[in-house]
Amino acid sequence: MNYLNQISEATSFIQSKYSGQVSIGIILGTGLGHLGEQITVEKEINYADIPNFPLATVESHSGKLIFGELSGKKVMAMKGRFHYYEGYSMQEVTFPIRVMKKLGVKTLLVSNASGGLNPEQEVGDVMLIRDQIDLFPESPLRGKHYEEFGPRFPDMSDAYSTDLTAIALGFAKENNFRVHTGVYVGVQGPNLETPAEYKYLRGIGADAVGMSTVPEVIVARQAGIEVFGISAITDLGVEGKITKVTIAEVLAAAAIAEPVMAEIIKEVVRKVD
Repeated sequence: MNYLNQISEATSFIQSKYSGQVSIGIILGTGLGHLGEQITVEKEINYADIPNFPLATVESHSGKLIFGELSGKKVMAMKGRFHYYEGYSMQEVTFPIRVMKKLGVKTLLVSNASGGLNPEQEVGDVMLIRDQIDLFPESPLRGKHYEEFGPRFPDMSDAYSTDLTAIALGFAKENNFRVHTGVYVGVQGPNLETPAEYKYLRGIGADAVGMSTVPEVIVARQAGIEVFGISAITDLGVEGKITKVTIAEVLAAAAIAEPVMAEIIKEVVRKVD
């Protein structure tokens, strides 16, 4: 079965389980699954039940597709995403974005946990993503091109919506939330970076580093989906502040950032046209 048919089969299955119309998609990243509890759930579908859908293998990703209401809007949310380091192809990593597009999603809100590279950041801070750097070894657009996906060579000069970022930033300032704006760099992982690598990433213009998001955003933008991105700063790659970190500490730091991220995401959803 070719990729287009796989997408269609997954989409048809989801539509057989949930008939509502959604235009907003949300990806709940590492340690941020509790954001899903803010959604008034109408339908929950396990990834394992959806034809051709990958399975989340990371401990903190529960692997469920949620349909419901948030801030008065119909949304679909992924509780758990897929990473290149898990052994998935880029087509598999971004498969849910293709399905979202077929389901009618026009706006994607993507969250993640990341390592801070900017000296102004502290663990537990929140960063609004204004741009990205792709250091993955493969593009999700590599290979056979289908006209249905959008342009073969999509423009990425506006990867993240300036309008949605401005809404989030204004809301954060009104509520005295500690937030930054910055550039997210995506790397393969799953190992964390060496001090020399942190220094290199900072030197090329990054404010935070992670192992996700970039492929999903590329595919979303090719499909004409507007994107808002937000990161929880869960550890620091700043010279003099680098310490050994465990996944438990990453999850604990994400939990600190999560309440602020939840309020910002709810506000952005509320203001989406």
